[in-house]
Amino acid sequence: MARALNRRFYRFSVGGLADVAEIKGHRRTYVGAMPGKMVQCLKNVGTANPLVLIDEIDKLGKGHAGDPASALLELLDPEQNANFLDHFLDVPIDLSKVLFVCTANVVEMIPNPLLDRMEVIALAGYITDEKMHIARDYLEKTTREACGIKSEQIALQLVRQGVTNEQSLKVSLQQGAKQLREKSTEEPTQIADDGPGGKKLEDGNSHERATTTTLTESEQAIEVSLHEQPNGTATEESEATSHEHLVEQLEADKVQPTLLSSDGIATTDQPVDSKVNIKTSDVKDVKVDNVIEKVIVDVSNLADFVGKPVFHAERIYDQTPVGVVMGLAWTAMGGSTLYVETALVEQGEGKGALLLTGQLGDVMKESAQIAHTVARAILLQKEPDNPFFADSKLHLHVPAGATPKDGPSAGCTMITSMLSLAMKKHVKKELAMTGEVTLTGRILPIGGVKEKIIAARRSEVKTIIFPSANRRDFDELAGNVKEGLEVHFVDDYNQIFELAFGSNSKPQI
Repeated sequence: MARALNRRFYRFSVGGLADVAEIKGHRRTYVGAMPGKMVQCLKNVGTANPLVLIDEIDKLGKGHAGDPASALLELLDPEQNANFLDHFLDVPIDLSKVLFVCTANVVEMIPNPLLDRMEVIALAGYITDEKMHIARDYLEKTTREACGIKSEQIALQLVRQGVTNEQSLKVSLQQGAKQLREKSTEEPTQIADDGPGGKKLEDGNSHERATTTTLTESEQAIEVSLHEQPNGTATEESEATSHEHLVEQLEADKVQPTLLSSDGIATTDQPVDSKVNIKTSDVKDVKVDNVIEKVIVDVSNLADFVGKPVFHAERIYDQTPVGVVMGLAWTAMGGSTLYVETALVEQGEGKGALLLTGQLGDVMKESAQIAHTVARAILLQKEPDNPFFADSKLHLHVPAGATPKDGPSAGCTMITSMLSLAMKKHVKKELAMTGEVTLTGRILPIGGVKEKIIAARRSEVKTIIFPSANRRDFDELAGNVKEGLEVHFVDDYNQIFELAFGSNSKPQI
């Protein structure tokens, strides 16, 4: 940012900072007194309009030496920082031309008066496509160079489900190899001996056999690598890269005659004279000793190199059973799926009750009570003769049990889970929902739209239900994030009921 704005750059971290003197400086009466960070900043950059990065502002401390967050109020207030007073200099300093950029992981940890002086720009995590691009174009190259591995020593095969199948890739590569073989044998190729005179050969048969052998080995290597891939799938990038590499290799073999020296190193130093003819028997067989072993890294052996996967699949059910509905949640680490499970504990006249587990916070417990009330009202509309909620003690659980959870956005998911159990109906497959619910069944907006969509795509969800108030947030997302998803925006829970169960769904006995 500083480079783009043509400004000098200065950075300091305030994580764990508990002394106001670090911001505003010490008074000169103290031994070892020093000016504050902003005076040191202006001294180092030598300009009045630098870009200053204040890192980890959500982790400010507080101690006996004062509250640094309160000291930053004057620093970040554009109405006051034109006369910022440093205790060491004891003269006003004009900081109105400074551009401040602060970073934080959890915005809620920033004091509200300080947050009011900022404009919040949320940076969401990378989606899968972006991670693959970064790994393929940057991380793989950087890591390979750091380990001293040449590009020709390793082949990384990026495999992704549903892009192409094994047979189509194999046929494409074999057809390309056949065409290149025919093209490479149309013209005679010269092979020179390693003798002092550099004998020339215009008989193309030997090179034709060598080319054919090379092509056959390449095809075998391609077939082996394909068989190692799970489900016989590969990316379009892998197909194009393998095909281009094969074309370049065969074109190089055709255009440049390969001269093998005694130490096994291929060279092309000798000129080729097509007028000199010798017999094929005059060409000596040269043993190549310095052959570099090539390692192929794919899904089947990736764990041997980098270890077992850190994260596991979040999807628990292929088809959710009765009483289970998939919701969506988000944290500072990104989005995730959130299942809501409801089970019947006991049934009897007047035993209606609700038991909650799963380390739910106060807001989420209140949301569950609201969901229970709304579910009773909706069941009374849909099935007036069904006394399920009045006579049933229910147990509502939100896995995983060791993870604390809070927030109101699971309200519609809880209602759907209870109604699914009461009516003995499955929720539609590949459906996820999120939204806060009022006692009258209205759906209120939620946060973390992009993170929740990324979590849904990761769990192969096809249909998502969002509150209508979040339509603007959805429209601002990039096309590759929204691609392949069917998103419905609702204002009332009755709309969710139709989307989740349908009008013609039958109870499951």
